[in-house]
Amino acid sequence: MTLKVYLSGEIHTDWREQIIAGADGLDVSFDGPVTDHAASDDCGVAILGAEPDKFWHDRKGAQINAIRTRRGIEAADVVVVRFGQQYKQWNAAFDAGFAAALGKSLVILHDAEHDHPLKEVDAAALAVAREPGQVVQILRYVLTGSLPA
Repeated sequence: MTLKVYLSGEIHTDWREQIIAGADGLDVSFDGPVTDHAASDDCGVAILGAEPDKFWHDRKGAQINAIRTRRGIEAADVVVVRFGQQYKQWNAAFDAGFAAALGKSLVILHDAEHDHPLKEVDAAALAVAREPGQVVQILRYVLTGSLPA
């Protein structure tokens, strides 16, 4: 049984690569959003045409990105949502809420400084991890029953 994991959240660090590399050898497949920031921001106008108003520019992109995000979250067994330090990731919070509403197994990943602002998101999760290695350990345990050495 392949465990399908959707990796949502901040795109400015290599946390996804750390999880994917750490899960090498496990029966896991990974999916996630487009992490090229410019492509994600501009996909709507690149495909559907220019918008002079930034609101509509962003809206077109958000709606096209939502097609990928919805599909990925709906198909996932586990959804991992990373909240980084640099920006307020409202989209990550939305993804966590969407996954929770669908009854997905939700793992939240963030530093201690976000404990208070993310308390409701954390309460909906089955696990709150501080580092990508802990997410890998969760996946390993779920698939094999093995505890970290």
